Amino acid sequence: MAETPGTGAAFGGRRALPPNTSNAEENDPPTVELQGGLMPRGFNPQDYLNVTDVHLFKERWDSNKVDHHTDKYDSKKLIVRRGQPFYIQIDFSRPYDPRRDLFRVEYVIGRYPQENKGTYIPVPIVSELQRGKWGAKVITTEDRSVRLSVQPSPDCIVGKFRMYVAVWTPYGVIRTSRNPETDTYILFNPWCEEDAVYLDNDKEREEYVLNDIGVIFYGEFNDIKSRSWSYGQFEEGILDACLYMMDRAKMDLSGRGNPIKVSRVGSAMVNAKDDEGVLVGSWDNVYSYGVPPSAWTGSVDILLEYKSSQTPVRYGQCWVFAGVFNTFLRCLGIPARVVTNYFSAHDNNANLQLDIFLEEDGNVNSKLTKDSVWNYHCWNEAWMTRPDLPVGFGGWQVVDSTPQENSDGMYRCGPASVQAIKHGHVCFQFDAPFVFAEVNSDVIYITAKKDGTHVVKTLDTTHIGKLIVTKQVGADGMKDITDTYKFQEGQEEERLALETALMYGAKKPLSTEGIPKSRSDIHMDFEVERAVLGRDFTVVLTFRNNSPTRYSVTAYLSGNITFYTGVSKGEFKNETFNVTLEPLSFKTEAVWVRAGEYMGQLLEQAFLHFFVTARVNETNDVLAKQKSVVLTIPKISVKGDPAQRHRAVGRGVSALGLRASEADGQHDQ
Repeated sequence: MAETPGTGAAFGGRRALPPNTSNAEENDPPTVELQGGLMPRGFNPQDYLNVTDVHLFKERWDSNKVDHHTDKYDSKKLIVRRGQPFYIQIDFSRPYDPRRDLFRVEYVIGRYPQENKGTYIPVPIVSELQRGKWGAKVITTEDRSVRLSVQPSPDCIVGKFRMYVAVWTPYGVIRTSRNPETDTYILFNPWCEEDAVYLDNDKEREEYVLNDIGVIFYGEFNDIKSRSWSYGQFEEGILDACLYMMDRAKMDLSGRGNPIKVSRVGSAMVNAKDDEGVLVGSWDNVYSYGVPPSAWTGSVDILLEYKSSQTPVRYGQCWVFAGVFNTFLRCLGIPARVVTNYFSAHDNNANLQLDIFLEEDGNVNSKLTKDSVWNYHCWNEAWMTRPDLPVGFGGWQVVDSTPQENSDGMYRCGPASVQAIKHGHVCFQFDAPFVFAEVNSDVIYITAKKDGTHVVKTLDTTHIGKLIVTKQVGADGMKDITDTYKFQEGQEEERLALETALMYGAKKPLSTEGIPKSRSDIHMDFEVERAVLGRDFTVVLTFRNNSPTRYSVTAYLSGNITFYTGVSKGEFKNETFNVTLEPLSFKTEAVWVRAGEYMGQLLEQAFLHFFVTARVNETNDVLAKQKSVVLTIPKISVKGDPAQRHRAVGRGVSALGLRASEADGQHDQ
């Protein structure tokens, strides 16, 4: 059958049209579109081929949903993936004759559809479908019915399309009326090689697209915990909620086929910092008129509440933002996973190092110290090609919806290529310097002297990004992916990556060339015995003298209640002591911490952070160490009717900021 003629650049003519930024808004095309715009005398549309019904085969068991891996969506609409054929049937008023009858299928999205924007798609009837292009092929004809195989292009817009059938007459076009029953959702397709989100591993597709239950890791590097999270991307109403997020962002429909743009908009819209997005963040332990972050156990309640109320939901912290963002990405068809970085740097001045300022007595100068270390931090990775970057930087991309720093005028982060981060190529968009600093910063300890001068005292190159993990494919265990972000600490490649990052435009850091070499060969470390909530415990410091010289050391210990973001709420313990070290010897000092010193200051998602600095008096060498402590909560037994203990997916129960079912506490940094 010959291809049908076009109908112009847009419905309503070629006049300039407003931006098309809403999937929900509609502007229906005319049901009769006559040549010259005038109805000829004696013209009766019923005299020509008319559409009487359209069948989309949209039940869960139909091949359309099964073949497109959309049978899990709780929706009565047809949901398909781009770049892959699906089947429809059109019933006409009389038998279809391909020699004299002309018709085509049209897909429309938004209020101001334009063919050159991809928002009005006239699908030609062709003899053979061509890879990479829209097309419709007649499969069978029977009596008055025609069955078509319709193939979307692999780069078409992702969203909800309205469908029409247009029939040609000698006088113009007759088009079907608006029918919500024929609405069709088109999603990204990780099973299609031509799609930008194509993932060639079936087990990974099962995990990163189709798995609606996940595990998010949290806690502390030496005491890692996990929590289950219900992504619920297939639940009723979630797909519409995800499309609403892009509408709320006023994202142009023409850009919604690009996973780079979609994930970047999503990273901004999951937080409500500057755009009335989904979640309000709160890290101050005040959760009035909202739900504490630790009470959420899934994304469904959050997204449905946001869609229905059209106002931000209260409250979230990093793992909640990451869980909701994962739902958004997987629901639209972008492979995604939640990643946890232990000892995650927050570099405020983009110099790729954390500057910790100390008073001359060893205490931290909180006024000068603007950078912070998060005990752990969760973000997302999304899988996609990066045609905007050199070859080799596609694959996993960091996207982070926790509002930390402003990026191009909004609180968002990414997508940043994981491969580019590993090699220090932070010149490539988006936000690679910030992510690089999160996983590979050096910690610089600087003494702020009373005369106003700053003296760099010591450097720690191994504290940041100690472990980066995600959930295993097909299992609930932890997968170490640290080596995808950074080379092994101490290797030449790791230093080279940092030098490359500095070369590519990061702000110049404070010089570390003047750091004096240790002249005393004194080493210091400390351990915190397993601390149980409500009980006393000790901090044991060990000083080791590896030299043949006798030295004296003055040490300062500070204990703080600190949010998982590294921000101190207040000091609960400080102690100064002197240690004499004989040649080739070691000595331990135990600091007793009483429960009464910290119990009254505990907050949700806060932990105990100890900072120790020591000065070798004979040489002025400065030693510094810091560690975080996760309090262990005794096991809690709950008895009673299981039905009374049930909670709907999305919210849980918290106690003292730590979930009662998680006996060992929780933290996020």
